Amino acid sequence: MSGEVLISGFEPFGGDARNPSAEACAALDGHEIEGCRIRALCLPTAFGAAARVLLRQIARSKPLLVIATGVAAGRAEITPERFALNFADARIADNRGAQPRERTLIKGAPLAYASTLPVSRIVDALRAHGIPASVSLSAGAYVCNELFFRLRHALEEQGTPAGFIHLPYASEQVCDRPGTPSLPLATITEALCVAIEVSLSGRPRDRRHLAN
Repeated sequence: MSGEVLISGFEPFGGDARNPSAEACAALDGHEIEGCRIRALCLPTAFGAAARVLLRQIARSKPLLVIATGVAAGRAEITPERFALNFADARIADNRGAQPRERTLIKGAPLAYASTLPVSRIVDALRAHGIPASVSLSAGAYVCNELFFRLRHALEEQGTPAGFIHLPYASEQVCDRPGTPSLPLATITEALCVAIEVSLSGRPRDRRHLAN
């Protein structure tokens, strides 16, 4: 197999100085997994803008697989999302001041799209590697969900596998917040690597490959 895998994370938002989704993706940028080169993007945490950047890159590079990621404060597991909803209801403003409330994202589009990643197999593989993981039903109603929905909408006819994975805080960024759910950044990066492997080939490689 050869080609490109496109992965994305977000810039920091909501007062945080770091976003582990962007950092984990950046750590894999330029690597090869299952013969495919990994390209990482850091997206603006902004309604509309994030999807435009990602879809523009998809049109240019025509990747074999697209995995978008974002941080979910309060979660201590890697959580692949089942569904993207045609709905926005932002609890806080995005980084550009937009705060849509109770809004349909794309009129006439389905109420939801399912992930075309092997969600359950990703979770099983992560747990087999000793990484906490569970399936999440939906990506919420903030920028993460909007990106996921527009991504699936754009790729529905193409058949390119695509989905969204929420990640916990990196332990390194919450040292001053005792009790905050988190995982080490290295574990988050490894989890993303496993998710790519499973999505491409149906099986993860030995976890020791990350040390090579």
